[in-house]
Amino acid sequence: MNIAANPVVEADQTIYLKDYQKPAFLVDSINLDIQVYADHTIVNAILEMQRQTEGDLVLLGRDLELKSIHLNSQQLTENDYQLDAEQLVIQNAPDRARIETQVVIHPESNTMLEGLYQAGDLFVTQNEPEGFRKITFYPDRPDVLSVFTTRVEADKKYPVLLANGNLIEKGEVDAQRHYAIWQDPTKKPSYLFACVVGDLAVLKDSYVTSEGRNVALEIYAVEKDIPKCHIAMETLKHSMRWDEEHYGLPYDLDNYMIVAVSQFNMGAMENKGLNIFNTSCVLADEEYTTDAAIMRVQSVIAHEYFHNWTGNRITCRDWFQLCLKEGLTVFRDQSFSEDLQSAAVQRIDDVAVLKAHQFPEDSGPLSHPPRPDHFVEINNFYTATVYEKGAEINRMMSTLLGKEKFRAGTDEYFRRHDGQAVTVEDWVAALTAGSGVDLSAFLTWYNQPGTPKLQAHGEYEASTQTYRLSFKQSLKAHPKYPDLKAVPIPVALALFNAETGEQYTLQSEALFENGVKDGVYLFDQDEATIEFSGINAKPVVSLLRNFSAPVNLEFDASDAELAFLMQYETNGFNQWQATQTLLERILLNGHAVESYLQAMKNTVPALVNQDPLLASRIFDVPTEGYLGSRIDQHYSPVDIQEKREALLNTLARELGAFCKETYLSLDPDLQKEFSQAMGVRALKNIMLSLMARQGDTEAFDLAHQQYQNTGNMSERLGALRVLVWNDAPQAESCLQDFYDRFKDEALSLDQWFTVQASHPNATAETIHTLTQHPDYDLGTPNRIRSVSGGLNMNPVNTWSFGVQHYIHLAKYLDEKNPILGSRLLQVLSRWYTLDEPQRSQVQVALETLKPLVKSKNVVETLNSMLNV
Repeated sequence: MNIAANPVVEADQTIYLKDYQKPAFLVDSINLDIQVYADHTIVNAILEMQRQTEGDLVLLGRDLELKSIHLNSQQLTENDYQLDAEQLVIQNAPDRARIETQVVIHPESNTMLEGLYQAGDLFVTQNEPEGFRKITFYPDRPDVLSVFTTRVEADKKYPVLLANGNLIEKGEVDAQRHYAIWQDPTKKPSYLFACVVGDLAVLKDSYVTSEGRNVALEIYAVEKDIPKCHIAMETLKHSMRWDEEHYGLPYDLDNYMIVAVSQFNMGAMENKGLNIFNTSCVLADEEYTTDAAIMRVQSVIAHEYFHNWTGNRITCRDWFQLCLKEGLTVFRDQSFSEDLQSAAVQRIDDVAVLKAHQFPEDSGPLSHPPRPDHFVEINNFYTATVYEKGAEINRMMSTLLGKEKFRAGTDEYFRRHDGQAVTVEDWVAALTAGSGVDLSAFLTWYNQPGTPKLQAHGEYEASTQTYRLSFKQSLKAHPKYPDLKAVPIPVALALFNAETGEQYTLQSEALFENGVKDGVYLFDQDEATIEFSGINAKPVVSLLRNFSAPVNLEFDASDAELAFLMQYETNGFNQWQATQTLLERILLNGHAVESYLQAMKNTVPALVNQDPLLASRIFDVPTEGYLGSRIDQHYSPVDIQEKREALLNTLARELGAFCKETYLSLDPDLQKEFSQAMGVRALKNIMLSLMARQGDTEAFDLAHQQYQNTGNMSERLGALRVLVWNDAPQAESCLQDFYDRFKDEALSLDQWFTVQASHPNATAETIHTLTQHPDYDLGTPNRIRSVSGGLNMNPVNTWSFGVQHYIHLAKYLDEKNPILGSRLLQVLSRWYTLDEPQRSQVQVALETLKPLVKSKNVVETLNSMLNV
């Protein structure tokens, strides 16, 4: 008997992209036999392998108890192979090798939620990126694609036995046990393997593809949650149709299954034909789920479905290429979501996430290129840079090409690489070939870290009616990437008549010669200037329309010009962006608030009637966390909080009568479309929160009525938040009522935890009480995040008593669930920007943690955070 123990790995065991080599052996097919018992699981595997290059036969394995191994029907002894904590190596293996192994694993005690693990009464897998090696010995890397045949056996108390592909046989083993055999005809890497064993109900539907294939659709969940799966099912069918219409990609199997799991580190996983989802990303119902959560469910359903082609049919050659599948698929799901609601609001929401998470990541110690060139633990690189910045790179290329040429490029990509494991270079080359436009310069975006700074300056010359725009780009120096280069930056722009508010037409041959086409200028040098003629007065300029590039823009527009854009800009995103820029100046640079307040009074009343969802976003004030991320030194969370609160109080006072009148006039039940009702509810909650800021007790009465009279979670939670955060007299009774209503609804109860943890005046005792609550569960990531995420909404609390909360979690999860532990610790990554004495206090706390953690995940993150 051999046991491959869990290793303690030093953080300097770095893997480099430059060292990539093809595997010596490929796997033509694998037959798996997974037998699940209460206290152990037996996994038998047969691998048909063949050599493709020189080298040893290497099988990766972790936490596996090896019972036997055969090579071409000959049993091997310990002298015939080398086995350590990470791999099994056979030297001098023949060119064709049939490897048969039997191992014992323990999903019932697997707390890392990786490989095969037990979640309540459910056995489930999570294999991306390197979980399959915890199930059986295998060349567990994405460039080894194989046909999988899987037999799953378990006690009959688990009636559902699922795996990838088509069900080809099922039956009884004996009176107590049964089995099912699945075969996936599509070659796939091991990270896409999945199986599920449990007692689940199922929602069934079907979809006929553009090729005439009748696809059986199934969503599995516990019985009581099946009614909450209908939105997901409709979204799945919509996604399938959308991918056919926009990319010409029909589904390729006879079934598509989704399983909802409560204990899951990720949002969801695109395993071929058998997607495994966090319940938060599949269960949706207006009574139990907020509008924002419903939108997220629709986005994630689409994202995982779109992976069927951009990730599964065409996968990554190695994990350095992760942004190839994730960035492209995020761009695709964002585009899909733009069809579900206002495209401008979708873009606002996407950029808000980018700026809140990716920009700070890019400017801190965890900065890395969208395609990193080295890592210690790949799980640490499932980041906003890989996903959100990766999506922005694809958006830039799409913007530059236009719809038709981008589609020609994607068609060429699918034609060239279906069934292959490829690289970022392959993707850009196919786009270039298909579109006829050289996009190779965009590889620079993939290969270097940091958010470029785009400086723009405008000059108007009245005598020649000429307006000149000068651009300059730069990147903050990075110790690991000394040779940073200029990147191509598509700058979408518009010029407005400052007197009338009308937009100038920018279509002319002269502009094409300047590089401006369809309102987009491709700036790909260190510095450049373009001219616009025939401009009869100094214009107001709008740059980076629709956020055409992920850069920090510095433009010398006046506060008055920003206020003008708030009122007259025809691009909804830039209307919002002008508001955000003006607010940043007020909160960070001490600019006067009057221009903002007047612009709000001029803009919002009409917008409330025209587009309530966009109006709700115009009320956005940058969060304390985002404002803090804009400060690189001497950051005082208390100072930021005080300035932000003062501005919100001023806004509430100035718009007092308007808020009450608007609140009383809004009725989401009169809206026919979900997106319109969503906008009305969002605006209604904002009006209520601003009214409460005025100390108007009637606002609390209205909030209490809204809480009691609605059957919609967005309205109920919005009212509860107003009551709790303002310590209203009705707060405690509504908190108790919310708990009593939803104590058996895990996702709704997560909101109950969050609304208390995010209280602006929460204390260490508040967080302690929540984490000691009987319903708080350290084995369920969603519940941990409900408290930790709520706490992090208030940086004053995060950087005071919150530091020990996150360090305690990182220490505890280091052994139990290091993937989650690492991610929670990253909340503290910008500690070095704090003002003293907080800076030194947090540094000492982080240094104290170093000798107490061992996992690659937490150690690599901690070392990176301290190396500033």
